[in-house]
Amino acid sequence: MPTSKTTVSNPTLVEVRSAVQAILDKKAENVRLLDVSKKSPITDYIVLATGTSDPHLKAIKGELDAMLKANGVQLIGEDRNIGSGWVVVDGFDFMVHIQTQEMRDLYRLDQLWRDAEELPLEA
Repeated sequence: MPTSKTTVSNPTLVEVRSAVQAILDKKAENVRLLDVSKKSPITDYIVLATGTSDPHLKAIKGELDAMLKANGVQLIGEDRNIGSGWVVVDGFDFMVHIQTQEMRDLYRLDQLWRDAEELPLEA
């Protein structure tokens, strides 16, 4: 019998939760995990997080990169321009957006995905 995408047995969700933990370990703020699998043709999960400054974004991204590498997650794309106030990491089945509060307020991704199911950060 197939399992739901939101069960812990889903390998992608396990990877996403590991990514969330790496982000939380670096004290990212307002972290949200959204299941967009029924809303988006390009990804299943989106993680939104806020960093307090560009150096904080860099630290969060460094921790995230280390976790992804340790878990053998292959990225299909990432933004390497830390000075923009917005870092994007694309793991195909999930995307991570780390923004300063200014960028988060400006682009309002939370509003864009307001009808997505929000999942707990921990299993």
